[in-house]
Amino acid sequence: MPIANGTMFIPPVLTFIGIPGLETIQCWIGIPFCVMYIIALVGNSLLLIIIKSEPSLHEPMYFFLAMLGATDIVLSTSIVPKMLGIFWFHLPEIYFDACLFQMWLIHTFQGIESGVLLAMALDRYVAICYPLRHAIIFTRQLVMHIGIGVTLRPAFLVIPCLLLIKCRLKLYRTKLISHTYCEHMALVKLATEDVSISKFYGLLGAFVVGGLDFLLITLSYVQIFITVFHLSQKEARLKAFNTCIPHICIFFQFYLLAFFSFFTHRSGSSIPSYVHIILSNLYLLVPPFLNPFVYGVKTKHIRDKAVKMLCSKDQA
Repeated sequence: MPIANGTMFIPPVLTFIGIPGLETIQCWIGIPFCVMYIIALVGNSLLLIIIKSEPSLHEPMYFFLAMLGATDIVLSTSIVPKMLGIFWFHLPEIYFDACLFQMWLIHTFQGIESGVLLAMALDRYVAICYPLRHAIIFTRQLVMHIGIGVTLRPAFLVIPCLLLIKCRLKLYRTKLISHTYCEHMALVKLATEDVSISKFYGLLGAFVVGGLDFLLITLSYVQIFITVFHLSQKEARLKAFNTCIPHICIFFQFYLLAFFSFFTHRSGSSIPSYVHIILSNLYLLVPPFLNPFVYGVKTKHIRDKAVKMLCSKDQA
């Protein structure tokens, strides 16, 4: 309800603009996003089925990989259906509380994905640097505790963002969101009140989750490379390095897209808004799309099991 100077109390319904400047071709932009989403769903579901059905894959590395696949399914599903509704079916509206829930889902599962990548890096660090102690350190109980901690950490860290928006920001200049999904900063920018606390907490949360994880993952791989290069046998070095390649690929694709999205969002008017929005969507959709391919091609156990499943279906 408007009150003065074009401002309004918390609007019950918000409206997505989509990709400003590219409205006329949004229907075509939705096609590659839809294809990537379908492949992400099928690929990650197949990954989960393979890991669950194969007893030899019931190890810490594959447990974290299964957790990564489940996270990717939820993360891509939290944005693509609504985005396609905007692009194809002219359904840009979303209830304010539903927008907050979508924001919680997106940022929570972003944090879970970052935490899983850290857990995978630590698993490889112990497996390569302390191979004789890996089974003793990474027990099933520890793996379960890591999984729970990785899930709860972002889930609780994101909640204050929602409370700051819901309880402190009462006046809004518009109900139009220049985005395809409910992102923290995209929603905060609609308010007419002081949003410095919300911005500060958003940056703090990004550092506590993404920044700290990035630093620890980098340190883990530096130590892994030092250990690998000191191995006396060439075959052992190649084997150790090959086990890390999928993790390194996923690590770079996730964080490079994250940093591009983060900096374009805070670069002011120097970068067109549609560039930021497209990067933001790619940041959330490319890792779920590529992860099954990276692990399917580079992980022999998964590749062999996938081929075995496909061959058995053909013979049937």
